Amino acid sequence: MTVHTLTRQQDVDGNPDDVFPFFADATNLEAITPPLLAFRVTTPRPIAMHAGTLIEYRLKIHRMPVRWRTLIEEWRPSELFVDTQLKGPYKLWHHTHTFEQLPGNRTLMTDVVRYSIGYGPVGDLAHRLFVGRDVESIFDYRAEVLAPLLAADIEERATRTST
Repeated sequence: MTVHTLTRQQDVDGNPDDVFPFFADATNLEAITPPLLAFRVTTPRPIAMHAGTLIEYRLKIHRMPVRWRTLIEEWRPSELFVDTQLKGPYKLWHHTHTFEQLPGNRTLMTDVVRYSIGYGPVGDLAHRLFVGRDVESIFDYRAEVLAPLLAADIEERATRTST
C-alpha cells in the first residue's frame, strides 16, 4: 500500500486560542470544503469535540455519493488535533492539524495528511491521474477561503463576549 503525504501550512491572524475554536466546531468543515464535493456533516449537533468523538459526513466525489466517518484520535485545544478515517473512500486517512504561536498575534497552522487509496498498482495509477490532484485542490480551496471565515468567527466571538 503506497502512503502519500500532503503537508500544507498557512499563517493566519489571531493567536492559537483565537483560531482553534473555529476548528473545534466540526460544522465549519462544510464552509472550508469545495462546494463541488457537496460536503455535509450528518452527525447530530452540537458535536462535543474531544478524543474519541466520532463524526459522520456525506459528500460526493466525482458525483459519486460517499459516506465518511472519522474518529478524533487526539484533541489538545489550541495545540493540535488528529482525525482518522474509520469508513470512507480511503484505505488510510490520518490528518494532523497543529497550531503554533507566531510573533505579532499570528498562528501557523500546519496540516499533515497521510493517505492511501489502496488497490496496489491500480490505486497508484488513480492517485497519479486524479486522487492526488483532488486532495491538493481541497486544501488549495481551504487556503483561499479560510482567512475571511476565520476573521469573521473571531470577531463574532469577541462581540459575544463583550456584550
